Amino acid sequence: MNPDYLTDIIVLLVAAVITVPFARALGLGAVPGFLIAGLVVGPSALGLIDNVSEMRHFAEFGIVLLLFVIGIELRPSRLWLIRRTVFGLGTLQVLVTGVLITSIVYFVFALPLRAAILAGPALALSSTAFVLQLLTEQKLLKSAYGRTSFGVLLAQDLAVVPLLALTSLLAMPDLTIGKDLVLALIEALAILTIVLLGGRYFLQPVLHRVARSGTPEVFTASAVLLVLGTAVVTERIGLSMSMGAFLAGLLIADSAYRHQVMAEIQPFRAFLIGLFFMSMGMSLDLSHLLEQPIVSLGLVGALMSVKVIVLWPLTRLFGMRGWSGLAVALVLAQGGEFALVVFALTHQTGLLSEALFQKLLLVVLLSMFATPFLARLAHQLVHLRAIGVKSREQPTSAPVVLAGFGGVGHRIGQILDMAEIPYVAIDHDVSRVAHERAEGQPVFFGEVGGCS
Repeated sequence: MNPDYLTDIIVLLVAAVITVPFARALGLGAVPGFLIAGLVVGPSALGLIDNVSEMRHFAEFGIVLLLFVIGIELRPSRLWLIRRTVFGLGTLQVLVTGVLITSIVYFVFALPLRAAILAGPALALSSTAFVLQLLTEQKLLKSAYGRTSFGVLLAQDLAVVPLLALTSLLAMPDLTIGKDLVLALIEALAILTIVLLGGRYFLQPVLHRVARSGTPEVFTASAVLLVLGTAVVTERIGLSMSMGAFLAGLLIADSAYRHQVMAEIQPFRAFLIGLFFMSMGMSLDLSHLLEQPIVSLGLVGALMSVKVIVLWPLTRLFGMRGWSGLAVALVLAQGGEFALVVFALTHQTGLLSEALFQKLLLVVLLSMFATPFLARLAHQLVHLRAIGVKSREQPTSAPVVLAGFGGVGHRIGQILDMAEIPYVAIDHDVSRVAHERAEGQPVFFGEVGGCS
């Protein structure tokens, strides 16, 4: 490895260790901390790191792993439980907000048509990583407000897939918007179908054999290979690495190995996502903010206002009364990390000029900085509603987790079944997991100390 490259990583790590705890202490959260860390060490401030583009390419693996985890979480059974929020409210939010912003940036700000088609849906998305972190810290993820926010975020995550495909397709110079675009989308869907079918009948046997080897290091290597291999394949066929990672997650969403794969990927994901946000902070040119501060802040206010104005009435249409709907709209009003990914891709392909890329980047990042304050307001609105409805809500409980499903674990599972108490079991014996899953038991492969 180039010593200068290693030095840059050390500088970023030092900046993150100092800045992120400070940002959390101020109530801003980890994501603004990473953005500030990147901004401080980047060319706009101290200038400790110059090769921003190289670091950005490395940091994109964080988004690749994030999309992989999102793919795993999008299990059909989970989507079905909140289908009305995901496919109703969430889909309407993405479509209405995307069309509205596209129209505004095309007719009012005179963006080129291809850039406008990408900018509108991209700005309609919110920050999954940031919002879920805030909801978890507020202990509101399982509330009606948290579940609705989560459902909308899932719909937005699903929208990332066609948006990434559209980004790759619009970058083709000989592609016309119309018939050729439809044909290209059909071709991409056909290729993705082949990838999914191949993975379905090839991936499960491979993971089964790797798990039977009993070597944790090999399983870790296989998990990383699964993500990066699928990402590279989709990139080779003209789509994006992020889409490949999402597909890899979908392939094992209902697999017995999903929990162990998640455990292996999680440390890499947390580090690389932080690195991605720092790279975006480094990419930001503060001169645009300093030259036109009122215009920049006005654009941020306009973006967040449009998203609130669209989402709040939609939440009421789907049955949210009182202030909860406004709370959902406020916490989802920011731009998201996937907008940054789309803008970076379109900038690399020449669809966005440097000046336009910097303006869009500035708007998204400033909206993220405003999110902690809006989240506090949303928290207060939720508590205003909770005073009247708290006594009517039934507490929810997470399923019992059994460490091992041998003789004792199997018996405990039978007792829990008779008591109608939900549970999941984690076991390291591949044959046992396969047998119990064939019997319909919620048993998953995983390494749990002392399980039997």
